[in-house]
Amino acid sequence: MGGAAIELDAGGRKVRLSSPDKLFFPETGYTKRDLAEYYLAVGDGILRALRDRPTTLERYPDGVGGESFFQKRAAKNTPDWIPTAEITFPSGRKAHEICPTEVAAVIWAAQFGTCTFHPWPVRADDTDHPDELRIDLDPQPGTDFEDAVRAAHELRAVLDEFGGLVGWPKTSGGRGLHVFVPIEPRWDFIQVRHAVIAAGRELERRMPDSVTTAWWKEERGEKIFVDYNQAARDRTIASAYSVRPNAKALVSAPLTWDEVDEVHPDDFDLKTMQSRYAEVGDVHADMDRTRHTLDALLELSERDAKDRGLGDMPYPPDYPKMPGEPKRVAPSRAKKTE
Repeated sequence: MGGAAIELDAGGRKVRLSSPDKLFFPETGYTKRDLAEYYLAVGDGILRALRDRPTTLERYPDGVGGESFFQKRAAKNTPDWIPTAEITFPSGRKAHEICPTEVAAVIWAAQFGTCTFHPWPVRADDTDHPDELRIDLDPQPGTDFEDAVRAAHELRAVLDEFGGLVGWPKTSGGRGLHVFVPIEPRWDFIQVRHAVIAAGRELERRMPDSVTTAWWKEERGEKIFVDYNQAARDRTIASAYSVRPNAKALVSAPLTWDEVDEVHPDDFDLKTMQSRYAEVGDVHADMDRTRHTLDALLELSERDAKDRGLGDMPYPPDYPKMPGEPKRVAPSRAKKTE
């Protein structure tokens, strides 16, 4: 079942693919082989997004209709040609994750049912200091991709105003947008998260009827949520070119600012992205050429705290209590316990 094993040539390295005909996306008919050959087709692009980054694998061994799990530790069967790096979880526990340095590592992961790659915003040589500021614009019920696009344009202006930061947009593979900013690896996770919060609050001030930073869903309303906790340690965002585990096999598509208004997430799936890539290549290929400073956003964060009384915000529920963090309880529950 699934057909006889085959070998794929991935950058000169042979990678075995078992059961290549196994159905991975029932609605579209895409197989494990389709998934692996997609990653070969966009190989340079996804490797640019993953290179030297500790990477969590979102695995669907029996396809997207089956059970799934996030693999945060390098498996015992990881080939010795795939390097790993030690990462530290919020609990203080440590683990080693794979750090792809060649396309063959991506194909090896696809062999074991990896649909989506979740790279940390750090490199293997310094896993405590992010080199990317990542901002997740997440449409809440009642909003859609077009609302996220409008927020993204204003976010672009905010980033430019506070330090001349240049953001690189991509679809999430769902209804949202991600904006990544290459930064100098000088700040720790807490500082980078504060910078994202500052940018989100400034965006919220400029678009109060359309954008929110409210952590509690009951307070968000029909707005675009700036998910600032995606910048916390051990929180990751799907990489560019990752296939998302939805029925249509949509992918997280890198975009130019000029085309953000012209596209829709449904335009980019496992097949159409191959055609796009063959035509235009990786539109984020130059992303790492210029790294930016967070000084201006961190100054804004300090002003928010001093002049507006806006301190830290709640962390995810599985985090240890963090210094300066407000009560981690929904407002409706807090009122009941008063």
